[in-house]
Amino acid sequence: MLLLPLWYVVFLLSITCHEAAHAWAAQRGGDPTAYHGGQVSLNPLPHVQREPFGTLLVPLLSFFLFSSAEGRWMIGWASAPYDPDWEQRHPRRAAAMAAAGPAANLILASIGFAALKLGLGAGVWSMPESLHAFDLLVGPVAGEGSVWDALGRFCSVLFSLNLLLCVFNLLPIPPMDGASVLAGLSGPARALRDRLSAQPMFGLIGLLVAWQVFPYLFLPVYVVVLGWLYG
Repeated sequence: MLLLPLWYVVFLLSITCHEAAHAWAAQRGGDPTAYHGGQVSLNPLPHVQREPFGTLLVPLLSFFLFSSAEGRWMIGWASAPYDPDWEQRHPRRAAAMAAAGPAANLILASIGFAALKLGLGAGVWSMPESLHAFDLLVGPVAGEGSVWDALGRFCSVLFSLNLLLCVFNLLPIPPMDGASVLAGLSGPARALRDRLSAQPMFGLIGLLVAWQVFPYLFLPVYVVVLGWLYG
């Protein structure tokens, strides 16, 4: 239970930054829809108000329902509105908007990685005896329950969750951001995405397919980056 507040704070920070980056990139590209909706903000409230189910209920339920060899973890979603006509007129700007969300997650993951690397180098943390949880990538030299223990767990979740969100959202499968990036850069890819997205059930099917494919792509990336962390 003590890990629930930690996970939720990092989750909400990550989702908020992701959607705020989408909204900011759209505004910079000429679409103020998300700006007028209050989504160009690092305040989580406008994002929670827009998607309370994906930002409140699903994350909390998933924390208790989903567990694996990597420990407990959390899923959910938010969204930023945009103008489809603007996307059709400016496909490359729309591609930049789609890429901005995963880029925000990559920045947060890099911050978590850098903090963990510095702490390991300074002797504040040590490598844990076994790697079995996203939220315990370092062990506190000062002992469990210390401030350094809490900070190590925060940085572990910040790194792991945001790396996961970045890779997952970049999958080139509608409705993931990666499909919209490709659609903005390629006319045929855009036509295919639009045709598939017009099917009412395809969004759910796409998510299920992405969920099945994702572990085969993420785990090798995760192992390589952990090698950099401990190397």
